[in-house]
Amino acid sequence: MNTQLAKEILRRGEIDQAMRNKFIADGSTWDESVDIDNTNFMKKVIEKHGWPKISYIGKKASDTAWLLVQHSDHDIKFQKLVLSLMKDLPGNEVNKSNIAYLVDRVLVAENKPQLYGTQFHSIGDKLVPKPIKNKINLDKRRERMGLSRFADYEELMIKKYGND
Repeated sequence: MNTQLAKEILRRGEIDQAMRNKFIADGSTWDESVDIDNTNFMKKVIEKHGWPKISYIGKKASDTAWLLVQHSDHDIKFQKLVLSLMKDLPGNEVNKSNIAYLVDRVLVAENKPQLYGTQFHSIGDKLVPKPIKNKINLDKRRERMGLSRFADYEELMIKKYGND
């Protein structure tokens, strides 16, 4: 277990979330340098260690590493690389729901419908999901990836980020 790497990833995750929460709470300036710095850091981690597996840094740090990559929207190529690395790992080494979120993030960035319904945006004063492919089988896909039913997730998103 690499506790030093885990601590640094967790520290960066706290900075990431603090910046985002401040922006949501008071509309302060978005600091894209946080995402750029974390992307560069994660590139170095992957170059040296490969994708940081659960057995290598622990579940919380592995989830946080995914979060940092999820927020690397300025580098879709990097997100795609990470997605391929995560998909190649055994199921006990990566959180499947993280794969689902990153799949959707990449698809949305490519202007394609998402598969798992994880990505939302505001239209006027309404929070709505970005387009979803084959909604009839959405909950089956979500279940395979360890995600809750879409209706429950949508309700949670609206409660958390609101429809004004």
